[in-house]
Amino acid sequence: MFSIDRSLNYGRHHIRKWYKMIQKAKMDDVLDIGAGYGSDLLLAREVKPDVRLHAIEISPEYQNVLKQQDITVYPIDIEHQSIPLPNESMDVIVANMILEHIKEVFWVFHEISRVLRMGGHLIIGVPNLASLHNRLLLLFGKQPSCIQNYTAHVRGYTKGDLLKLLSLCYPDGYALTRSGGGNFYPFPPGLAKPLATVFPNHAWGITLLMRKQKNYTGDFLRYPREKHLDSVFYSAGQ
Repeated sequence: MFSIDRSLNYGRHHIRKWYKMIQKAKMDDVLDIGAGYGSDLLLAREVKPDVRLHAIEISPEYQNVLKQQDITVYPIDIEHQSIPLPNESMDVIVANMILEHIKEVFWVFHEISRVLRMGGHLIIGVPNLASLHNRLLLLFGKQPSCIQNYTAHVRGYTKGDLLKLLSLCYPDGYALTRSGGGNFYPFPPGLAKPLATVFPNHAWGITLLMRKQKNYTGDFLRYPREKHLDSVFYSAGQ
Protein backbone atom coordinates (compact mmCIF):
# COMPACT_ATOMS: atom_id res chain seq x y z
CA MET A 1 0.00 0.00 0.00
CA PHE A 2 1.36 3.43 -0.97
CA SER A 3 2.20 5.99 1.73
CA ILE A 4 0.88 9.41 0.69
CA ASP A 5 2.60 12.57 1.96
CA ARG A 6 -0.36 14.94 2.36
CA SER A 7 1.92 17.90 3.09
CA LEU A 8 2.68 17.98 -0.65
CA ASN A 9 -0.95 19.00 -1.24
CA TYR A 10 -0.10 22.58 -0.26
CA GLY A 11 2.43 23.19 -3.03
CA ARG A 12 4.91 24.80 -0.64
CA HIS A 13 7.91 23.88 -2.80
CA HIS A 14 6.39 26.20 -5.42
CA ILE A 15 5.60 28.93 -2.89
CA ARG A 16 9.16 28.97 -1.48
CA LYS A 17 10.57 29.32 -5.00
CA TRP A 18 8.14 32.11 -5.87
CA TYR A 19 8.93 34.06 -2.70
CA LYS A 20 12.58 34.09 -3.76
CA MET A 21 11.56 35.57 -7.10
CA ILE A 22 9.14 38.14 -5.63
CA GLN A 23 11.48 39.44 -2.93
CA LYS A 24 13.95 40.60 -5.56
CA ALA A 25 11.37 43.25 -6.51
CA LYS A 26 9.37 44.07 -3.34
CA MET A 27 8.18 41.83 -0.52
CA ASP A 28 7.87 43.93 2.63
CA ASP A 29 4.37 42.84 3.71
CA VAL A 30 2.79 39.41 3.23
CA LEU A 31 -0.78 38.51 4.22
CA ASP A 32 -2.06 34.94 4.56
CA ILE A 33 -5.81 34.35 4.55
CA GLY A 34 -6.68 31.37 6.72
CA ALA A 35 -3.09 31.12 7.93
CA GLY A 36 -3.42 28.11 10.24
CA TYR A 37 -0.11 27.57 12.02
CA GLY A 38 1.62 30.05 9.69
CA SER A 39 3.56 27.60 7.53
CA ASP A 40 3.24 29.66 4.33
CA LEU A 41 4.14 32.89 6.12
CA LEU A 42 7.22 31.39 7.75
CA LEU A 43 8.49 30.41 4.31
CA ALA A 44 8.44 34.13 3.44
CA ARG A 45 10.47 34.88 6.56
CA GLU A 46 13.02 32.24 5.56
CA VAL A 47 13.48 34.04 2.26
CA LYS A 48 13.42 37.57 3.72
CA PRO A 49 13.99 37.69 7.51
CA ASP A 50 12.74 41.28 7.96
CA VAL A 51 9.44 40.77 6.10
CA ARG A 52 6.30 41.90 7.97
CA LEU A 53 3.87 39.00 8.30
CA HIS A 54 0.09 39.36 8.61
CA ALA A 55 -2.52 36.65 9.11
CA ILE A 56 -6.28 36.38 8.93
CA GLU A 57 -7.28 33.55 11.24
CA ILE A 58 -10.53 32.89 13.11
CA SER A 59 -9.38 29.92 15.22
CA PRO A 60 -8.13 30.90 18.74
CA GLU A 61 -5.75 27.92 18.73
CA TYR A 62 -4.06 29.07 15.53
CA GLN A 63 -4.13 32.72 16.64
CA ASN A 64 -2.04 31.94 19.71
CA VAL A 65 0.57 30.09 17.68
CA LEU A 66 0.77 32.89 15.10
CA LYS A 67 1.20 35.60 17.74
CA GLN A 68 4.02 33.64 19.37
CA GLN A 69 5.82 33.77 16.03
CA ASP A 70 5.59 37.57 15.82
CA ILE A 71 2.85 37.49 13.18
CA THR A 72 0.15 40.19 13.26
CA VAL A 73 -3.24 38.48 13.50
CA TYR A 74 -6.63 39.78 12.36
CA PRO A 75 -9.37 37.56 13.91
CA ILE A 76 -12.09 38.27 11.35
CA ASP A 77 -14.66 36.30 9.39
CA ILE A 78 -13.25 36.77 5.90
CA GLU A 79 -16.62 35.96 4.29
CA HIS A 80 -18.51 38.78 6.03
CA GLN A 81 -15.98 41.34 7.24
CA SER A 82 -13.51 43.69 5.60
CA ILE A 83 -9.81 43.05 5.94
CA PRO A 84 -8.66 45.75 8.42
CA LEU A 85 -5.87 47.00 6.17
CA PRO A 86 -5.62 50.02 3.83
CA ASN A 87 -6.10 49.78 0.09
CA GLU A 88 -3.03 48.53 -1.80
CA SER A 89 -1.02 47.91 1.37
CA MET A 90 0.15 44.30 0.83
CA ASP A 91 2.90 43.12 -1.52
CA VAL A 92 1.85 39.46 -1.42
CA ILE A 93 -1.42 37.78 -0.43
CA VAL A 94 -1.64 34.03 0.07
CA ALA A 95 -4.91 32.07 -0.17
CA ASN A 96 -3.71 28.49 0.09
CA MET A 97 -6.39 25.79 0.40
CA ILE A 98 -9.14 28.11 1.64
CA LEU A 99 -11.21 28.99 -1.44
CA GLU A 100 -12.82 25.52 -1.51
CA HIS A 101 -14.25 26.31 1.96
CA ILE A 102 -15.81 29.63 0.91
CA LYS A 103 -19.26 30.44 -0.47
CA GLU A 104 -18.69 34.22 -0.55
CA VAL A 105 -15.94 34.00 -3.13
CA PHE A 106 -16.83 37.34 -4.77
CA TRP A 107 -16.52 39.21 -1.46
CA VAL A 108 -13.23 37.49 -0.61
CA PHE A 109 -11.69 38.31 -3.99
CA HIS A 110 -13.01 41.86 -3.65
CA GLU A 111 -11.13 42.29 -0.39
CA ILE A 112 -7.99 40.61 -1.71
CA SER A 113 -7.96 42.85 -4.78
CA ARG A 114 -8.59 45.97 -2.70
CA VAL A 115 -5.73 45.29 -0.28
CA LEU A 116 -3.15 43.99 -2.79
CA ARG A 117 -0.97 46.71 -4.26
CA MET A 118 -0.57 47.32 -7.97
CA GLY A 119 2.12 44.95 -9.18
CA GLY A 120 1.71 42.79 -6.07
CA HIS A 121 1.32 39.03 -6.19
CA LEU A 122 -1.52 36.69 -5.25
CA ILE A 123 -0.68 33.07 -4.48
CA ILE A 124 -3.64 30.69 -4.74
CA GLY A 125 -3.74 27.00 -3.89
CA VAL A 126 -6.83 24.83 -4.37
CA PRO A 127 -7.63 21.11 -4.63
CA ASN A 128 -7.91 20.08 -8.26
CA LEU A 129 -11.33 18.79 -9.27
CA ALA A 130 -9.74 17.50 -12.50
CA SER A 131 -6.99 15.48 -10.75
CA LEU A 132 -6.37 11.94 -11.94
CA HIS A 133 -7.84 10.35 -8.84
CA ASN A 134 -10.99 12.52 -9.04
CA ARG A 135 -11.45 11.60 -12.71
CA LEU A 136 -11.20 7.92 -11.80
CA LEU A 137 -13.68 8.34 -8.96
CA LEU A 138 -16.19 9.93 -11.35
CA LEU A 139 -15.56 7.20 -13.92
CA PHE A 140 -16.76 4.66 -11.38
CA GLY A 141 -19.70 6.80 -10.27
CA LYS A 142 -18.06 8.06 -7.08
CA GLN A 143 -18.03 11.59 -5.67
CA PRO A 144 -14.72 13.48 -6.22
CA SER A 145 -12.83 13.67 -2.93
CA CYS A 146 -12.39 17.46 -3.05
CA ILE A 147 -16.13 18.25 -3.17
CA GLN A 148 -17.76 15.66 -0.93
CA ASN A 149 -20.93 17.08 0.61
CA TYR A 150 -20.23 15.74 4.10
CA THR A 151 -16.98 17.72 4.36
CA ALA A 152 -16.20 21.42 4.79
CA HIS A 153 -15.63 21.96 1.06
CA VAL A 154 -18.35 23.92 -0.73
CA ARG A 155 -16.66 24.66 -4.08
CA GLY A 156 -14.67 22.68 -6.61
CA TYR A 157 -11.98 24.15 -8.86
CA THR A 158 -10.01 23.30 -11.96
CA LYS A 159 -7.18 25.52 -13.17
CA GLY A 160 -9.17 26.70 -16.17
CA ASP A 161 -12.32 27.45 -14.20
CA LEU A 162 -10.43 29.39 -11.52
CA LEU A 163 -8.69 31.51 -14.15
CA LYS A 164 -12.05 32.06 -15.87
CA LEU A 165 -13.57 33.26 -12.59
CA LEU A 166 -10.83 35.85 -12.21
CA SER A 167 -10.94 37.00 -15.84
CA LEU A 168 -14.73 37.32 -16.00
CA CYS A 169 -15.07 39.19 -12.72
CA TYR A 170 -11.96 41.38 -13.03
CA PRO A 171 -10.98 41.52 -16.73
CA ASP A 172 -7.22 41.91 -17.21
CA GLY A 173 -6.89 42.44 -13.47
CA TYR A 174 -4.56 39.52 -12.85
CA ALA A 175 -1.89 37.95 -15.03
CA LEU A 176 -0.88 34.34 -14.48
CA THR A 177 2.87 34.36 -13.82
CA ARG A 178 3.58 30.79 -12.68
CA SER A 179 1.63 27.62 -11.93
CA GLY A 180 2.35 24.16 -10.62
CA GLY A 181 0.85 20.91 -9.40
CA GLY A 182 0.98 19.62 -5.86
CA ASN A 183 0.99 15.90 -5.00
CA PHE A 184 -0.31 13.07 -7.16
CA TYR A 185 -2.65 10.56 -5.56
CA PRO A 186 -2.29 7.67 -4.84
CA PHE A 187 1.48 7.69 -5.27
CA PRO A 188 4.24 8.07 -2.63
CA PRO A 189 6.42 11.21 -2.60
CA GLY A 190 9.16 9.74 -4.78
CA LEU A 191 6.66 9.35 -7.62
CA ALA A 192 4.11 12.03 -6.69
CA LYS A 193 6.47 15.00 -7.03
CA PRO A 194 7.78 14.18 -10.52
CA LEU A 195 4.31 13.17 -11.73
CA ALA A 196 2.86 16.49 -10.50
CA THR A 197 5.66 18.29 -12.35
CA VAL A 198 5.10 16.46 -15.65
CA PHE A 199 1.28 16.33 -15.43
CA PRO A 200 0.30 19.39 -13.33
CA ASN A 201 -3.30 19.45 -14.59
CA HIS A 202 -3.77 15.92 -13.21
CA ALA A 203 -2.14 16.63 -9.82
CA TRP A 204 -4.03 16.61 -6.52
CA GLY A 205 -3.66 20.38 -6.11
CA ILE A 206 -3.21 23.51 -8.20
CA THR A 207 -0.94 26.37 -7.12
CA LEU A 208 -1.00 29.65 -9.04
CA LEU A 209 1.06 32.83 -8.88
CA MET A 210 -0.93 35.83 -10.12
CA ARG A 211 0.25 39.43 -10.57
CA LYS A 212 -2.16 42.35 -10.12
CA GLN A 213 -1.87 44.55 -13.20
CA LYS A 214 -4.91 46.85 -13.16
CA ASN A 215 -6.48 49.29 -10.72
CA TYR A 216 -9.27 47.67 -8.74
CA THR A 217 -12.65 49.45 -8.60
CA GLY A 218 -15.03 46.92 -7.04
CA ASP A 219 -15.32 44.59 -10.03
CA PHE A 220 -15.89 41.42 -7.98
CA LEU A 221 -18.93 42.95 -6.27
CA ARG A 222 -20.48 44.19 -9.51
CA TYR A 223 -20.22 40.84 -11.30
CA PRO A 224 -22.87 38.81 -9.38
CA ARG A 225 -25.31 41.75 -9.53
CA GLU A 226 -24.84 42.37 -13.23
CA LYS A 227 -25.15 38.66 -14.06
CA HIS A 228 -28.24 38.25 -11.85
CA LEU A 229 -26.85 35.10 -10.28
CA ASP A 230 -29.56 32.99 -8.66
CA SER A 231 -28.06 33.24 -5.20
CA VAL A 232 -27.67 36.04 -2.68
CA PHE A 233 -24.02 36.98 -2.18
CA TYR A 234 -22.63 39.19 0.55
CA SER A 235 -21.51 42.67 -0.49
CA ALA A 236 -21.54 44.76 2.74
CA GLY A 237 -24.41 46.84 1.38
CA GLN A 238 -22.48 47.98 -1.70
